[in-house]
Amino acid sequence: MTKTRFPQLLALSAAALLAGCSMIPAYERPAAPVAADWPALGTTAAAGTTGNGVAAADIEWQNFFSDPRLRQLIDASLRNNRDLRVAVLNIEQARAQFQIRRADQYPTVSAAATGSRQPSSSGDSITSTYTAGLAMTAYEFDFFGRVASLKEAALAQYLATEEGRKTTQISLIAAVANNYLSLLADEELIAITRQTLATREDSFRLSKLRFDNGVSSELDVRQAESLIESARVSLAQLVRQRALDQNALVLLLGQPATGDLAVALPAGKGLADMPMMVDVPAGLPSDLLTRRPDVRQAEQLLMASNANIGAARAAFFPKISLTASAGSASSHLSDLFKSGSFGWTLAPQLLLPIFDAGRNRAGLDSASAGRDIAVAQYEKSIQTAFREVADALAGRATLGEQLRAQQAQANAEGVRFKLSDLRYRNGIASQLDLLDAQRSLFTAQQAVVQTRLAQLQSQVTLYKTLGGGWTEPGAVAPAANTAVAPKS
Repeated sequence: MTKTRFPQLLALSAAALLAGCSMIPAYERPAAPVAADWPALGTTAAAGTTGNGVAAADIEWQNFFSDPRLRQLIDASLRNNRDLRVAVLNIEQARAQFQIRRADQYPTVSAAATGSRQPSSSGDSITSTYTAGLAMTAYEFDFFGRVASLKEAALAQYLATEEGRKTTQISLIAAVANNYLSLLADEELIAITRQTLATREDSFRLSKLRFDNGVSSELDVRQAESLIESARVSLAQLVRQRALDQNALVLLLGQPATGDLAVALPAGKGLADMPMMVDVPAGLPSDLLTRRPDVRQAEQLLMASNANIGAARAAFFPKISLTASAGSASSHLSDLFKSGSFGWTLAPQLLLPIFDAGRNRAGLDSASAGRDIAVAQYEKSIQTAFREVADALAGRATLGEQLRAQQAQANAEGVRFKLSDLRYRNGIASQLDLLDAQRSLFTAQQAVVQTRLAQLQSQVTLYKTLGGGWTEPGAVAPAANTAVAPKS
């Protein structure tokens, strides 16, 4: 080795030492503990993308929901919901924690003034020392990456809170949409119940007239009266349920439903008036790893636990710190700032753990167990996401046929009721046939509304479970699991 190259290699070695080394284990994403494809029940509706080639998670909620009233309610909830506000503030807190950890990598310089008086060794005089200037206290040279590991853990936790905010937004949008659909169903069921009540009151009047003329018995009158009261019970329950659903929606909105929001609430409309929502593609289960914010949040927390292992490993190595000061020094306070009183101190310190009663080993064991817990939670989040999407696909594959069959049944019951009513009015059929037809028609009409509600809510759920609803308007969805660190 030539003498001219030796100083260069020495400088490179010193630079590498000053840069520090990392004790963080190499991160590898755990294998997804789910099947490579969705269950067969949802296969026909699962694969592919929408006609314009946009993935479900990239469809903005403004484009997914076509109802302008629903969009107005969702927009209000995003501006005022307290859960979402807390999620945003959690991001600010995590960002501040990351900045604290990042600042630990740099020395802290402060203005300092000190004074001390102590007896001399002989005890016959008192020695005074006064200093004023700049001081750097216990700055740690991060040769083994302990501080850097803590900074990486804080960064991952910050990014996890950002993903948590997206998850909260997705859940909020889906909750507002499902609640809005429930209110539409309540309105439709109330209209059906009122129509049924009017029909039963008409039948009761006819039964009462026939009884007064001696054509029928009091039993027929009481049966008709019982059905009237049953319809009134159902109507009272539905009116109460509508009030409860409206209260739940107001809580999601984060503000009273007055003014324009009051106009946006469903009134006199049913599920049949709900505009169609965009059909979303399911893609493959592996897409959930990069598109679902809650899965990405779990992975960021796994990365944070992995970084904590690096900090725990670094605790076994020497800790080198430096305390220094520079400024004026004098034995008399009055001479502290006079010319020629400049002084400085330099106090490096090296601490090597020898005996700590197993503290560092326990810290490493705790960090390793935390990483294993984070792996299990990450895998559970993937399994939960897979199950939610599979359930939504099962609903999409079957609820359409169920709705068609129940609508056909309701139509048949409607015809049956008309025929039974006609036969009863002409004295051909008994009142029992008419009352049975009324009950069956009412039940079938209610089932149609409930099934249509389940079908529409299943579409919302599928959109939610595929990670849709957090992309900001005009924003480009990120590719893969990438995140940007906060600026300095």
